Amino acid sequence: METPARYQGPVLGLFRIVLGLLFACHGAATLFDVLGGPHGQPPSAGQWPGWWAAVIQLVGGTLVLLGLGTRPAAILCSGSMAYAYFVHHQSDGLFPLENGGEQAALFCWAFLLIAALGPGRWPVTHLLAHRTRKEVAGIRDT
Repeated sequence: METPARYQGPVLGLFRIVLGLLFACHGAATLFDVLGGPHGQPPSAGQWPGWWAAVIQLVGGTLVLLGLGTRPAAILCSGSMAYAYFVHHQSDGLFPLENGGEQAALFCWAFLLIAALGPGRWPVTHLLAHRTRKEVAGIRDT
């Protein structure tokens, strides 16, 4: 059974919002010791790769959540998770269940999906473009 097209945009938009929120929360937890804190020692500012990964998670996740620069942000997030998987997990076993890399693999593929399909419904860029068109046309919100 094929999903009606009218559901694809909203479901993809909700998927993007939840994915971005989860990723941003993970970055915030690592950087600021909130939401359950980092799992281990928090990285020092500028430390490779931990601090940079957390910044990508926070900033990239927030951009994807909002739908601002969604595709480039999603590519960066996907790449960071591919790096995490192959550099930090792959050496401990072939499969994600063996090496603890399920989260990295899922984030990697989920962000790749967003990069390929776009933001779906409700990205901030569409709201901004709509507002700009109204301003150009001289229509004011009251």
